[in-house]
Amino acid sequence: MSVQNSHSSRLGRYVEATVGGEVVSAFVPPPLPPSPNIDLLPLLGRLSAAERALGRLDGAAVLLPRQELFLYMYVRKEAVLSSQIEGAQSTLADLLRFETEAQSGQPIDDIREVSNYVDAMMYGLERLEDFPLSLRLIRELHARLLQSGRGETKDPGEFRRSQNWIGGTRPGNALFVPPPPSDVSACLDAFESFIHETRSQLPPLIKAGLLHVQFETIHPFLDGNGRVGRLLVTLFLCANGVLRTPLLYLSLYLKTHRADYYRLLQEVRENGAWESWLEFFLEGVAETADQAFEAAVRIAGLFTSDRERIAAESDRTGSSLRIHDLLQLHPFVTANDLVARAGLSAPTVNAALADLERLDIVAEITGRRRGRVFSYRAYLDILGEGTAPLRG
Repeated sequence: MSVQNSHSSRLGRYVEATVGGEVVSAFVPPPLPPSPNIDLLPLLGRLSAAERALGRLDGAAVLLPRQELFLYMYVRKEAVLSSQIEGAQSTLADLLRFETEAQSGQPIDDIREVSNYVDAMMYGLERLEDFPLSLRLIRELHARLLQSGRGETKDPGEFRRSQNWIGGTRPGNALFVPPPPSDVSACLDAFESFIHETRSQLPPLIKAGLLHVQFETIHPFLDGNGRVGRLLVTLFLCANGVLRTPLLYLSLYLKTHRADYYRLLQEVRENGAWESWLEFFLEGVAETADQAFEAAVRIAGLFTSDRERIAAESDRTGSSLRIHDLLQLHPFVTANDLVARAGLSAPTVNAALADLERLDIVAEITGRRRGRVFSYRAYLDILGEGTAPLRG
């Protein structure tokens, strides 16, 4: 029996949709869970590796001296990467400089989109404390994501009432045409039911992988579907107690392997090939969790060794340590920022910055005499790994 036939009940249906006088075939996915059931046996090795990596990451986060600091930065890294997949060219440095109102070299719309993503993510995580993961929460996240910048004309917070498509210049030459507006509501109701069902007894990581694809396939918004779909993975794992700290973000993995990612999404739609997608997804979870764990360990080590150097070699240990403390939260600063935040005088701040420059802990990055911006370079180097914009 061919794969096509054995998975035939996993296949969706095509319906005719008319867009601008052009008749196209739009795809309506079957509800989750897939039928026949997911074959978990070949996935168990990858599933346990992913669960171990997540457990290790959760443990490392607890050991960090300032867990909220790592989360603050990691959320920003994910926002940059997720926006880059959609074509934004901003880097992590651009976002952090934008947030400290320092000079920025990138188009403001790009950075505002990334900033909106941070806002949507933090809102979602707080909301989960007293509200279920639901279509309503997904709409609220979307409204925040598109609240300003290029997306504000694309119905923020509203499910679409017109046909969209993926790839191509029009529906007729698109790579994929999602369900027509008349089917979106039923698809989303089934999607929400699957978020909360327990009958399938599928492990949360498997469910997260299924939900991500289904959301991308329904493509319920006019814009921002990819970003919301990636955010859903982390929110679902937090809501189901798999993660205590929302430190798992898949965008770097998906950015690095984007050709495989798009191919596997399409193979689920065309052939019901859920197991191949889940292998890729679980591998991504393990790899991403391992990278985050290693980054946490390296950052904690950097902070400790820099503090020890300051204590041993600085001419003004107290004020330099105070500024080093602030640099951990704001890796780009101006002297005026530090005066306001540290409660130190301008001469004290300037002398401490000179001391930290001498120790090669901070670097002045503008070359100006006034309005100078200082960066905590080694810290930014670890955080910024993999965040160069996509080209081509």
